[in-house]
Amino acid sequence: MRRLTMCLFVMLFAFALQAQNESSPAPIIFIYDASGSMWGQIDGKAKVEIATSVLSTSVNNLPENQSIGLVAYGHRKKGDCRDVETLVTMDNNSKDKVTSALKNIKPLGKTPLAYSASLVIDQLRKSKERATIILITDGIESCDGDICDVVQTAKTEGINFKLHIVGFGLKEGETKQLRCAAKAGDGNYYDAANASGLGDVLNEVTQQTIDRPKGNVTVLAVKNGVAIDAYVKAYDVIAKRKPILVRTYADTASFYLPPSKYNFEVAPLEGSDVKSVTVTNIESFDDQIVHKTISFDGGKIAITTTNNNEHWDCVVKVVDADGKVAAAVRTYDAPKEMEVNPGTYSLKIQALRGMKGLATNTEIANVLVEADGTIAKSHNFTTGKFFVDAQVNGASIDSNVTIYETNSGKSVAGGRTYDRGKEFLLNPGRYEIKIRPLGAHKDLATQVIIVEIKQGESITKTLQF
Repeated sequence: MRRLTMCLFVMLFAFALQAQNESSPAPIIFIYDASGSMWGQIDGKAKVEIATSVLSTSVNNLPENQSIGLVAYGHRKKGDCRDVETLVTMDNNSKDKVTSALKNIKPLGKTPLAYSASLVIDQLRKSKERATIILITDGIESCDGDICDVVQTAKTEGINFKLHIVGFGLKEGETKQLRCAAKAGDGNYYDAANASGLGDVLNEVTQQTIDRPKGNVTVLAVKNGVAIDAYVKAYDVIAKRKPILVRTYADTASFYLPPSKYNFEVAPLEGSDVKSVTVTNIESFDDQIVHKTISFDGGKIAITTTNNNEHWDCVVKVVDADGKVAAAVRTYDAPKEMEVNPGTYSLKIQALRGMKGLATNTEIANVLVEADGTIAKSHNFTTGKFFVDAQVNGASIDSNVTIYETNSGKSVAGGRTYDRGKEFLLNPGRYEIKIRPLGAHKDLATQVIIVEIKQGESITKTLQF
């Protein structure tokens, strides 16, 4: 009985240990640039200070059960292409060990990217473990190595890792070999220009681990046929889970979206003044890859304005979500088109040609403009005609006319009859009309009448004074 109890205890312990191992994420190994160029400054602050601070924050934000390793290069000997040291082993579970090691690094030497990667990969080769490797560098290879070749060879050998590379303050044209290595390592290359950019990148890259399922959705942002850098936020419209973020870096980006339906909010970078684009109802699947190309080319709004179903002259303004006018046109009794950046707008329409009343302005909300598309919108105003003439002894006299909408008491129109009467174009409704004689007849009493204006009808009133 005792032996049976002991066997059961051993089995339960083994199962518990196995479950713990299965739930623990694979290690993340940071390769940190401690070359002399890290003393260079960005926004008046040394890159080493920025990188240490931002990376420490990112490490502290990792899950409590995350194993974290740290490797640094170039921090001990100037000009030594073999100056690479494992400061914290990948089986480490202490965040403090990593952040303390970071604070003690003093940049000094060269940039042996290929050798650094090969040493970390060799650790995985010996331990048979899988891991996520995140390499942060402010420079290109300075020791004649080829990191892309190192990564490709390791992948061919079957070593299980994902490699992301973060270029910190690199210049355009310096990233070809780094992009090649990241792609070969089933990861991504990221650019970071300053502290804020480095923080955003590290927040994203530490989520794109080897434990995460392979991407089932790819996205490409383009403008005028050229790929552009953009952030893509995927909002799950069914499960309402936390938004999932990816950055395109002027290339096709891949990320994993649990099977569901999503709305994409896509915001272009690279100093673009183009507003975010929303793309709706994108469905993801576990057994197939879905691709979406997001175009920031302009879309068109075709607007038709009428009065009593006949073309009418109006001013139309296209207003974005910030209240700024993106486009404006005058219709001049004909349909018109306006081209704007993709996005959601409101149309503010003002009727001209003397239309008066409480319905001379209108707004059409939530007009979704898609790239290379045309959306048609229209509005029909309604009016009736009112003609008034003031007379004395059968002859027309000059008078002042003021028209009020009876429900609101608001003055909506006015004018003078000038010895010939005056016509008003009014929205349907009930109006109070005040007619006050002028000139030689100014001492005559003002008359007040009530009229009901109906669509398409004409009313004539002649008042005798």
